Order: sequence, then structure tokens, then C-alpha cells
Amino acid sequence: MTRGKNPAPADANPSMIAGMEERSQRDWIAALQGGRGRDGALSDLHALLLRASRFELSRRRGQLAHLQPGDVDDLAIQAADDALVALLAKLDQFAGRSRFTTWAYKFALLEAGVKARRLAWHGREVVVDHELWPEPRDAGRTAQERMEERELMEALRDAIADNLTTHQREVFTALALNGVPIDVVAERLGSTRGALYKTLHDARRKLRATLAAAGHIEEGGS
Repeated sequence: MTRGKNPAPADANPSMIAGMEERSQRDWIAALQGGRGRDGALSDLHALLLRASRFELSRRRGQLAHLQPGDVDDLAIQAADDALVALLAKLDQFAGRSRFTTWAYKFALLEAGVKARRLAWHGREVVVDHELWPEPRDAGRTAQERMEERELMEALRDAIADNLTTHQREVFTALALNGVPIDVVAERLGSTRGALYKTLHDARRKLRATLAAAGHIEEGGS
């Protein structure tokens, strides 16, 4: 892949992209599916995705403060490359409900965001031990409220230990208790976002049922 000849500035935004001169929806799809002008369409699309990636990484520059500008641009190129591969694999899913370039732009935003989050967590410990919980914040809570919360947390801790599988405990602890980005957990556990969402859903369902049966929450509560 190559960079666009005249990339938009790092603060480019979707409205600017939408105003660009572009092919018709039909022309984009026909070319990318192997029709006439495919090479040109791929080059233009990659340039668009690179602009979007640079925009997203610029928006997340606080997470990437430890990187040199050249490293950030390399990351943007990687994100654009991966976004192009992902988009081409899902080209048949484009339903035409939005402009093609708007639809494409989102692939680059997602890839750039994933890469930024992974870098921000690079070298940091991902807590998967359900015994290591974040400390509760007691500010502004009454003694009664703090006592009730401690009782619920103890019941939840027991439910996690007794009712979840090892994998469910790891996923629930990392995602629900410690706020680790799902992309990071997927990478560390060798899983996928979809599989982790399913695991988290199943774990929450088990825990709600256990806590409701013990009278700690109402049936169907959270």
C-alpha cells in the first residue's frame, strides 16, 4: 500500500471527507469487485482510509504521547492497510444506506482506535484474578449504603468463584471489574471480540441468576 499524494491534515473529519469529489456508489463497488479501474479505486480508497486513520490517531494523541511522530504515522498506515483488507472482505455487506466513503471511513476509525488502545495498554498488567478487585469509592455514601454494597460485593465475589468457569472469571474480571479494553483482552487471551462479548454475556446471566436466587437483587435486575 502507498500513501496518498495529498493526504488531508491530521485534523480532517468526516464532513470534510464527505465533501470530497468521489465516484458514484455503483462505480466504487464495481471497481473494487474487480471491474475496470480497480487499481485506481484501491489507491484512492487507501488514501481515504489513511486520512481517517490519521484523524483518529490525532484525536487519541494523549494515548500515544510516548510515540515519535514518525511512529504515529506508521501506525496510521498499518491501520489503513488493515482497514482496507477488512473492508474488501465485507464489501458485499455494503447496503447503500450511507455514502460509500462514509461507510469506508468507519473501518479506518475502528482499526486506528484498536491499535491506539492496544499501544496504550502495552506492558501494562491485565488483571484477570477475581480476588484482585478495584477499590470501591465511599465518598458521599452513608454507612448503611456502604454496608449494603460490601454485602453485595461479597456475594458477587462468591458467585464469581463458585458459578463461573475459569475463562468466564478471567473475562468478567478484566472487562467488567477492571475496565480493560476488549481489544486488549482479546489479544492477551488469543480470542476475538465476538467470543468475549458472548462469554461476558453468559457470565453476567449466571451471576444475575445466582444473586437473585439469594435475594441480593430482584429477578431480572443487574
